[in-house]
Amino acid sequence: MDKMVITCAVCGAETMRKDNPNLPITPKEIAQSTYEAYKAGASIVHLHVRKNDGTPTQDPEIFKETIGLIREKCNIVVEITTGGAVGMTDEERLLVVSKVKPEMASLDCGTINFADEYIINTLPTMRNFAKEMNKYNVRPTLECFDLSHIYCAEKLIKEGLLTPPYHYGLVLNVPNGLKYEVDILNMMVSKLPKDAYWTVMGIGGRASLASHYGAIALGGFIRVGFEDNVNYSKGVLAESNAQLVERAVKISKDAGLEIAQPDDVRKMLNIRNV
Repeated sequence: MDKMVITCAVCGAETMRKDNPNLPITPKEIAQSTYEAYKAGASIVHLHVRKNDGTPTQDPEIFKETIGLIREKCNIVVEITTGGAVGMTDEERLLVVSKVKPEMASLDCGTINFADEYIINTLPTMRNFAKEMNKYNVRPTLECFDLSHIYCAEKLIKEGLLTPPYHYGLVLNVPNGLKYEVDILNMMVSKLPKDAYWTVMGIGGRASLASHYGAIALGGFIRVGFEDNVNYSKGVLAESNAQLVERAVKISKDAGLEIAQPDDVRKMLNIRNV
């Protein structure tokens, strides 16, 4: 790997303005934050959207409005969530694939504890999501919160529901989920298919920054953003998503890596043209 792909998850579903007042919420705010992250070096935006009151939604019309505003500003690769938020139905989470037809979308590969809640993804759910993404030529990011999720993704590959190139999102340090630790990341990476691409997502300030170095050491990609971490350092709130991207860019360049551009990602992951 000689190019670093940086994803920015600009708002997520669970982060609120009480956590960081700089959180973007409206379509215009999310588009502007995405553009700033793109200028700082992000090549993918992981996109959630919100209602006017800040609560998460999978409303396809809000996604379309937000993506339209992003497209007016830049050509960043858009990856929408199908994880949604705690309590959403499968139908609610998946509707955006057919209605929006994004370049990329997340595909959660198993059930996970999420603080005092849990997010359910059965194997039939995963099959259904994979089939829908195939139908509309959407490149999935296979989000794995646990080692068993990698094995579930492997099953989908064997069933012909996923095609290469594969891109995994290794999500670590979710409250009451698998922690971010170097040996755990190394174990998960060792179980991925040969030649698979992967992005590590460390949730929370300490894990987020540490995961940058883990990604570089093991040949993966980096994700930053307010969905994963609202702080720049201990007790210091990040001023913007772009500020977090800028640090990831610096760390990557210091390690001798070139920062990938959106079209590099499209070529790498064989993403259809927008």
